[in-house]
Amino acid sequence: MNFNFTEEQQLIQQNAREFALEHLEPIAAEIDKTERIPKEIYQKMAELDFMGICYPAEYGGAGADFLSYTLVLEQICRSCASTGISLEVHASLACAAIYNFGSEELKQKYLVPLCKGEKLGAFALTEPGAGTDAGAAQTTAVLDGDEYVLNGTKCFISNGGVADVYVIFGLTDPTAGTKGISAFVVEAGLPGFEIGKHEDKMGIRGSQTAELIFKNCRIPKANLIGKEGKGFGIAMATLDVGRIGVATQALGIAQAALDEAVKFAKERVQFGKPIATKQAIQWMLADMATQLEAARLLVYSASMAREEGKPISKEAAMAKLFASEASDYICNKAIQIHGGYGFIKDFKVERLYRDSKITTIYEGTNEVQRMVISGAVLR
Repeated sequence: MNFNFTEEQQLIQQNAREFALEHLEPIAAEIDKTERIPKEIYQKMAELDFMGICYPAEYGGAGADFLSYTLVLEQICRSCASTGISLEVHASLACAAIYNFGSEELKQKYLVPLCKGEKLGAFALTEPGAGTDAGAAQTTAVLDGDEYVLNGTKCFISNGGVADVYVIFGLTDPTAGTKGISAFVVEAGLPGFEIGKHEDKMGIRGSQTAELIFKNCRIPKANLIGKEGKGFGIAMATLDVGRIGVATQALGIAQAALDEAVKFAKERVQFGKPIATKQAIQWMLADMATQLEAARLLVYSASMAREEGKPISKEAAMAKLFASEASDYICNKAIQIHGGYGFIKDFKVERLYRDSKITTIYEGTNEVQRMVISGAVLR
């Protein structure tokens, strides 16, 4: 596996790092504290072609490869995981579902403005009684003439309430189980489409997570993505892409935690010497760096497989599983190296620790990832 970046990839990575340092690093703590959605940041990302970086120019994207997108997302999450996950849901899930499975009409109407950053996307699969068990969904989509009528509730939806375009999953045949699930594009602001509870979260507090409520919400028949009954397959294939995104988010958080731990260890003096001279600290840093590098290799490898059009279910699951647990470990050790200071909100590692945890849960818990991996191994 060759990870010698092209000149274009190096430039994209550098631009993303400079953007994150200039525009995100100074306000990330404030975003976390106030739960502010920095809309001006999305505009800046659009100007840099980050919102649709890995999609073709004909659909408003930058035409870069998927690894370039991964490099951008990693740097953004390194400075602000909240902004990073909003971009990830937009690009890895909403855009991917429409690009890979939508009609040309849907691509022109929705994917183009999404990739240009004129609109923000969201992906709504989870329901109060259907988390890991996505097949237990209760939201219905009943065809009535030239329209589908949506009824039901979605929960834990990232970008919920701030997105302009939603990829929604509903039952067109409630008797058929997962084979009765279909996918749709739904615009914000339609009659019968309401935003419910905004969740008060432990981490990624600058990314809005909300409940979506549909009460006889009518959408055009043309907004069906793919064919009726194919929604579950669309969701699972899209989540494979999304899991690489979550793995990348974990990678960025972990890199930031290691950066902070190294800096603190060099500056913090105890018993007349920086604590970086102590073997106990050195060994923690060694383990953190090793976990980080292993995670990076898995994430980049999965990204390259995605770009090459290879099956990625196992690779995405491995990357997501390992990177998220490595991030949890690295953030925990970063707190330990900081001692009491790590428990104080004035220090970045406290936020990183909170932001990291969700990467082991969303877009498939790590227990689900182990199911996917073991299933592939035992096949």
